[in-house]
Amino acid sequence: MSEIINKVANSTLVTLDLEGVLDKETPRLTIDLAGNLFQGLVLREKDFRAYIKEHDWSIYKEGYVNVFCSADAIIPNWAYMLVASKLSGNAKNFVFGDATALEQEVLRKNIAAIDAQTYLNTKLVIKGCAALSEPEFAFFEITKKLTPVVSSIMFGEPCSTVPVFKKGR
Repeated sequence: MSEIINKVANSTLVTLDLEGVLDKETPRLTIDLAGNLFQGLVLREKDFRAYIKEHDWSIYKEGYVNVFCSADAIIPNWAYMLVASKLSGNAKNFVFGDATALEQEVLRKNIAAIDAQTYLNTKLVIKGCAALSEPEFAFFEITKKLTPVVSSIMFGEPCSTVPVFKKGR
């Protein structure tokens, strides 16, 4: 009887699981400026400045924050600038936009922190079964970051991959 050889285990493939770049512990918080609109239509500067002054900005200290307005109203640019100035130093990170924009920024930042040289000239398999909130964005960003350094990128599991990139000779 011939011996069964596990070619996957003996290969030089390096697997990257993007779940490792997720930050599930840091709370996600939202500031919706719609609550500051007068009669749901307009932002009044005096009232908004009072909100900015009285609001407890320390509640965002340990979180990621997205800032937007859910109402169909014109919000002056300075209003977003005031919020950003208060979040600066009071939040781990913050973005203008919805929860999707926030998740993309968190993923972008965490992917940027990966040391690409770790994967220099490797045959890389990026696992496809990660529980990512924005999978397309994450797979796009990691491919963009690592294509210049790897010899190849595949998607899926080591036993069943889809070729994505192969460095020319």
